[in-house]
Amino acid sequence: MSKFRKQHMPIEWHDMIDTEKVTPASQATLKEKSVLVGRVGLMMLSVGTGAWRVRASMNKISRALGVTCNADIGLLSIEYTCIENGETYTNAISLNTTGVNTDKLNELESFTDGFAERAGKYSMEQFHMILDKFADMKGNYKPWNLGLASGLACCAFTFLLGGGIFEMIGAFIGAGVGNFVRKKLLERHLTLLGNVSIGVAAACSAYVLFIKLAELIFGISDIHQAGYICSMLFVIPGFPLITGGIDLTKLDLRSGLERITYALIIIVTATMTGWAAATIFRFAPANFEEQQIQPVMMMILRLVTSFFGVYGFSLMFNSPRKIAATAGCVGMIANTLRLELIDFADMPVGAAAFIGALSAGLMASLLKKYIGWPRITLTVPSIVIMVPGMFMYKGIYYIVLNDIATGYMWLTKAFLIVLALPLGLIAARILTDNNFRKSS
Repeated sequence: MSKFRKQHMPIEWHDMIDTEKVTPASQATLKEKSVLVGRVGLMMLSVGTGAWRVRASMNKISRALGVTCNADIGLLSIEYTCIENGETYTNAISLNTTGVNTDKLNELESFTDGFAERAGKYSMEQFHMILDKFADMKGNYKPWNLGLASGLACCAFTFLLGGGIFEMIGAFIGAGVGNFVRKKLLERHLTLLGNVSIGVAAACSAYVLFIKLAELIFGISDIHQAGYICSMLFVIPGFPLITGGIDLTKLDLRSGLERITYALIIIVTATMTGWAAATIFRFAPANFEEQQIQPVMMMILRLVTSFFGVYGFSLMFNSPRKIAATAGCVGMIANTLRLELIDFADMPVGAAAFIGALSAGLMASLLKKYIGWPRITLTVPSIVIMVPGMFMYKGIYYIVLNDIATGYMWLTKAFLIVLALPLGLIAARILTDNNFRKSS
């Protein structure tokens, strides 16, 4: 067997430092300043945030160092030029993969916010040593923790979609097993399509095994097979879908299109794997059995399950528990509002999703003033639970069966909701953030 060789060669950042270790960063050479700007941008990109926030972080570092920065940002790469006193330094850097890490994002934002007051005191060597610590940050949770988090999120998701107790238990087991398997594969650096398809297959298989055992032991109806879709919703790429939509509205077309393409690759891979599993096990995406619950009790249950659903997704994004709980409270209110508007105001799903996302964005902006956490650590997890993963799956499922009309109907519903969610966040940001409101 040939030795594994990395395709993306690591950058030795410290080798590009020429000045003395005691020289303040503000007095460093243009090359050194540019390298630091690029490294900060690349680290921000690696945690899953969009181009607008990456550029804002690079600009904070550049202004503090007295240089002008112009950057073109994608999903995995940055091409940028720094200018100082008529001299220019251009660089192109890239990542090998992408992911979401809201804990590291919070630390990097704190670093960039406080950089200006330290630029005249700390050397380039010291700044890179700080960034080394950020780069070496381990995840807050082990694979089994993330399996439980995804199980909790998908269990709550199942109730919100209309599932009953057996579907919820099945989704908890399936999503827990699926995400645990996927995280173990990610630790071994298995490629995107491989870890998504195997994780989804494991989730579907675990759900099927539970339902078959429940049919055998408890004699339950085969209508509970409908919930197997919920066991695979942990892979729905809500973060890139939302940040991609925001980038498009800010005319960061490259980043926006690349993020949405990345999300579509995951969605297609997951849904095709789910369809293959359903074909093998002879499961079909039937409608859930209608739940007979009083409106007031339904609202209470929606509040509770929305909180735990968002809390679980936040943990999957590596949020510390305090941030996850806060995002859960935001999502609890926003998602319940969305569902109540659909049920009692007969509001179209797209309009309700817009209002739900708008309310989440406004609450996150208010909390940022008092707590200081980045909005994105609260907003995106709180509306990921609104992403219509089941609609996407049903659309692909029926299209594969050549039922084009039904498939397009479900995909259209999904598209309207996915379109409305980033628009709601953008509207909230325009109302509360003067910098975001301007086109400069």
